[in-house]
Amino acid sequence: MSEKTDKTEQQRLSVFKTYKLYVGGKFPRSESGRVYEVTDSKGKWLANAPLSSRKDARDAVVAARKAFGGWSGATAYNRGQILYRVAEMLEGRKDQFVREVADAEGLSKSKAAAVVDATIDRWVWYAGWTDKIAQVVGGGNPVAGPFFNLSTPEPTGVVTVLAPQESSFLGLVSVIAPVIATGNTVIVIASEKSPLPALSLGEVLATSDLPGGVVNVLSGKTAEIAAPLAAHQDVNAIDLAGADDELAKELEIAAADNLKRVLRPQPVDYSRTPGTERLTAFLETKTVWHPTGSLGASGSSY
Repeated sequence: MSEKTDKTEQQRLSVFKTYKLYVGGKFPRSESGRVYEVTDSKGKWLANAPLSSRKDARDAVVAARKAFGGWSGATAYNRGQILYRVAEMLEGRKDQFVREVADAEGLSKSKAAAVVDATIDRWVWYAGWTDKIAQVVGGGNPVAGPFFNLSTPEPTGVVTVLAPQESSFLGLVSVIAPVIATGNTVIVIASEKSPLPALSLGEVLATSDLPGGVVNVLSGKTAEIAAPLAAHQDVNAIDLAGADDELAKELEIAAADNLKRVLRPQPVDYSRTPGTERLTAFLETKTVWHPTGSLGASGSSY
């Protein structure tokens, strides 16, 4: 019986995973049908990843815009609950991400496990900020006159994010989570060299409570995908975290055409506790004036 089982295991063929894009809550192949080889740090083949086209980028913008109304209109508390659910799903698939991060970044299993733990903690950290950031950057303003003057933060809209090239998972989550925590929707261009953790993150998001289209994941050549998104008239902002200096300059010029908000690339140690900079980077401030009224015959006001 044992020999028969061993022979069966030896004859079994491996089932290779087919990685797909994540757009609008679905998993399409690239519109172009193209793929490219992804290898580990030693050059060993890992998988074929979709090579996104300009059409895929435009489809992602449509999906993100469609999802923006519902996501930005949800209560901050509800967004926090949904983001915490994503962290729960990540925790349940930790072993998969440890393997993918180890392959992508050339880390030992123990170091990769530490990176994945830090990534899940980072997601929980941003989930906790969803209903608190308004109290940090908003509030009542003192004015000389019978008025209330209140400032409140609102999401910018559809944001394109170029994920960090080297930090395939911790860096990825560090640039995605703050964008959606504040009510924006996002199109993320995964690390060109190490896209697999990002594509697997799409599978986690699809099985969480996150509405389709809030996060859209594209893989392929960063410059090729980013160019049409930087120039797209329905994209409101762009984070250039994963761009080199030359590409960042080109994209910033393209983004100026419709006055996109641009977050320039800068050296970041993603292992350190983040501040609120990325939370506030894609928020607009709405200020409302409201006249105060008189109370009673005395004419006192409130």
